Amino acid sequence: MAKLSYHYPLSIRIWHAINALCILLLILTGISMYYVDPDRILIEFSWAVKIHNVTGVILSFSYLFFLIANAVSKNRKYYKMPLKGLMNRLVKQSGYYAFGMFKGEKKPFPLTEERKFNPLQKLFYVLAMYVGVPLVIISGLGLLFPESVIKALFGVSGILITDVLHVAMGFFISLFLVIHIYVSTIGHTKSANFIAIISGYGWIEETENETKSEE
Repeated sequence: MAKLSYHYPLSIRIWHAINALCILLLILTGISMYYVDPDRILIEFSWAVKIHNVTGVILSFSYLFFLIANAVSKNRKYYKMPLKGLMNRLVKQSGYYAFGMFKGEKKPFPLTEERKFNPLQKLFYVLAMYVGVPLVIISGLGLLFPESVIKALFGVSGILITDVLHVAMGFFISLFLVIHIYVSTIGHTKSANFIAIISGYGWIEETENETKSEE
């Protein structure tokens, strides 16, 4: 039986809002800088550079907060991903997204007090937060302070490698954002997850004991 539960503390909601705003600004300004066309200006180039750099620094501090908060709070448990049975869980969740939800089947890994993400979500969150974001920050800092970048690596310009890495990770995070928004519509209702990240109250569909037995 589904019930409302206070699932998203204020600190997480504020961090999420800051992160979302920063990522959107970085995507918009990044596109403006990368695809410069005098006849089709999204954001004027000099302003795009300034906004991009400032937003990147804010995102870096936001990420530092995320790392510290996850290290000292219980929130880190949501990112733990046991390897035993992982492939079976991913296949089961993928099957639900591909076919099950269109047939009205029960969610294999619904939201509970002990589970914030299903296995597929968790995999992409871990890749985004512990691989994608760190790499985009490190490469971004390298481009902000080019004198710190290794001049050549494997016979290729260090700046070129840093730039390619930054753009690639930016694309990955952009793709993650699109998927994240889509998956957020697959909740108790289409707007339930969006309301939850604002109010803090999300729908819980089963008990803690049931969750532990599945994970």
